[in-house]
Amino acid sequence: MSTFDVRIGINPLSWMNDDLPSLGGETPLSVALTEGKKIGYEGFELGNKFPREPDALKKLLGEHDLALVSGWYSGRLAERSAEDEIAAVGPHLDLLAKNGATVMVYGEVADSIQGSPHPLYQRPRFFSEDRWNEYAERLNKFAEYTRSLGVRVAYHHHMGAYVETPGDVDKLMSLTHDSVGLLFDAGHITFAGGDPLVMLDKHISRVCHVHCKDVRPDIIKLARNRNWSFLDSVINGAFTVPGDGAVDFPSIIARLKQHGYHGWLVVEAEQDPVIATSYAYAEKGYETLRTLVDQSLQEAA
Repeated sequence: MSTFDVRIGINPLSWMNDDLPSLGGETPLSVALTEGKKIGYEGFELGNKFPREPDALKKLLGEHDLALVSGWYSGRLAERSAEDEIAAVGPHLDLLAKNGATVMVYGEVADSIQGSPHPLYQRPRFFSEDRWNEYAERLNKFAEYTRSLGVRVAYHHHMGAYVETPGDVDKLMSLTHDSVGLLFDAGHITFAGGDPLVMLDKHISRVCHVHCKDVRPDIIKLARNRNWSFLDSVINGAFTVPGDGAVDFPSIIARLKQHGYHGWLVVEAEQDPVIATSYAYAEKGYETLRTLVDQSLQEAA
């Protein structure tokens, strides 16, 4: 069994939201980086205010003594070839590789409704085996290319997209090669009706990145009953930081340790910073994970 070796990072969503720029749009990036470092985070994922030139990004993160964790990539393999996707990813892949990131968050945005006003049940689906196989083949080619440059695809199952439910994840993992890593998101899989621990047990060998997002079940129930969109769900507080919702993070950390996970644990919670104060919630998420990780390491000593 390999050693449980994790670092705790954060996504800037706690301060500013990419899908809804009105949430925290006025907050300077320097505030997020300064506060994140002060809280104890070792690194940040990218957001829309980060420099996109490798040296400029390296300089900025260096000034705050922070690592680059990863960065979301809006992929469109459901509608275009692996070759076209490889051409499109060039600058982003270069940015990650030159700044030491070893995983790339791949989010499928073709036909996705995550940023639209449509209710979640209208998300896209692959309705035939041929479509699934075609998609998997493209994803395999794309992932083999990025891995050849030292960056592994971390596929993000996501509300409102083609791969949302536990069944979708099972299908995708069964059809793809090891080069396609899985981003395990505790909040998204719970929202999609899944059990995070069951998913970890099934697919831990493919998990190369972890998003630590908590959920508020009463809000999720309203989202389903009232046919909210993904963004409506976010605005109304479906997600929060670890320790503030219903997800069993003690068991998740224990399971990751049991399987010898090594990589980043990333606090990511789309919330309105006017309601969920950025610093306080980012600190709560960090303290929750730090305590659980330290306890698990002490038990192993």
